[in-house]
Amino acid sequence: MTILQKNIAANIAGSIWQALMGLIFIPFYIKFMGIESWGLVGFFYTLLIMFTLLDLGLSNTLNRELARLSVLAGKEQEMNNLVRTLEVLYWGIAIFVGVAVVALSPLLAHHWIKAGQLSPKTIELTLLIMGFVIALQLPVGFYSGGLLGLQKQVWLNVINVGMSTLRGAGAALVLWLVSPTIQAFFIWQIVVSVIQIFLLALFLWRRLPRCNKYAVFEKQLFKGIWRFAAGMSGISALAVILTQLDKVILSKMISLEMFGYYTLASMAAMSLGCFFTPVFSSIYPRFTQLFSIGDQEGLKHLYHQGCQFMSVLILPIAIVVALFSYEILLLWTQNPTTAEKSHDLLSILVCGTAINGLMNLPYALQLASGWTKLSFFKNVLAVSLFVPLIIYMTTHYGAIGAAWAWLGLNMCYLFFEIPIMHRRLLPNEKWRWYWQDVGVPLVAGLSLSILGRLFLNSMLSQFMDAAYLITISILTFGVTLFSVPTIRSILYEQFLKIKLLYGTKSGLND
Repeated sequence: MTILQKNIAANIAGSIWQALMGLIFIPFYIKFMGIESWGLVGFFYTLLIMFTLLDLGLSNTLNRELARLSVLAGKEQEMNNLVRTLEVLYWGIAIFVGVAVVALSPLLAHHWIKAGQLSPKTIELTLLIMGFVIALQLPVGFYSGGLLGLQKQVWLNVINVGMSTLRGAGAALVLWLVSPTIQAFFIWQIVVSVIQIFLLALFLWRRLPRCNKYAVFEKQLFKGIWRFAAGMSGISALAVILTQLDKVILSKMISLEMFGYYTLASMAAMSLGCFFTPVFSSIYPRFTQLFSIGDQEGLKHLYHQGCQFMSVLILPIAIVVALFSYEILLLWTQNPTTAEKSHDLLSILVCGTAINGLMNLPYALQLASGWTKLSFFKNVLAVSLFVPLIIYMTTHYGAIGAAWAWLGLNMCYLFFEIPIMHRRLLPNEKWRWYWQDVGVPLVAGLSLSILGRLFLNSMLSQFMDAAYLITISILTFGVTLFSVPTIRSILYEQFLKIKLLYGTKSGLND
């Protein structure tokens, strides 16, 4: 197994575990705190992601620069100085954000969030605590970007898996044994965030190459990276607006209770990211290295191989969740009301998220080449159209309208970004991406799951429902897996190796 394959496997395993830790405990959080408090948790995650607007592209820049410098000789001191320089800037941003949230907490509590049972005073105190959590959470992305650039995914995932387990299980225990309040939930987040930041910073500095001098703040380093950082900053800012605007608008326009249901559906749909984000994180540094050495054939091979692998990971899960959303939510939450109010939202949101996931490796290809203009101007156009659309859809159709707007946005990416990108990068590979990388596995998985939906008996017990869903999921995954040429080739090679090994052993025994 190559280093890249090990990194992908480690990233996926770690990401799935983190997603499970988040999803498993959500019903417990809602049970102990109530749906309105869970709505505040959703608002916290929206704020956290919105404030990454101030990241200024530093995390992705650090990832790319460390990956690039790591294959060049004599760059040890520059790598250390780069980390120190960006680290100082990042912590300044994080502290500013924390202070801003604390200062804005009275305004948000009394004039933005529409609470029912929770008092404005309770919400204000919760938002104040959120400010400290956000200030500690933002640098996680920076240190993670550094470790990804050094291709230390295994260590990164060991830390993140441990912290997600501590975060999820610990919060449930605190709510159960100490205090079933939203304030107790966020105080525990502060404790875990301090531990996580300490470990990530320690491991990043330990994994940097040794050099003769101490790392120093060096503003001259910006001359070589500011263009890429600026492009990434613009892309990231617009991407955050596009992915979080629905939640910002909904937090103002609908009740905190309904926002809680939307948050539940959104987090379940976004958990699909535990499959595509690790692939992006693992392959992006390798794309950068291939561009650096000019290996176009290797780049083309890895691109299609990665995209097909991405389809196998994303499409079977998204298809099953979209077609069986009510049954899945009922099994998960054990609450018919929650399942009824959330399942349509989940079906639509997971389709949009799946398309978004499929676009990750084309996006990684653009970043690896240093080409940020396409994504930037694409997102400028999307924001100018998406903002009025989502306001209109939310005003007239509520939460379900916002979900449809998210799906529509990603459909536009699918049909407009890919043709434009392939005019410049890997020309003549567009139709192979549409048909072989995405189209065939989509048709294969969808055909089987639709049949499964048609034959589902609504009178089945929950145990039989669960068994049926597991069977459909396995069959859908199997059909999708064998529909992809790259995966078939890999499986066939492994089969031949096993057969050869078995034949060798049999000959020795004879």
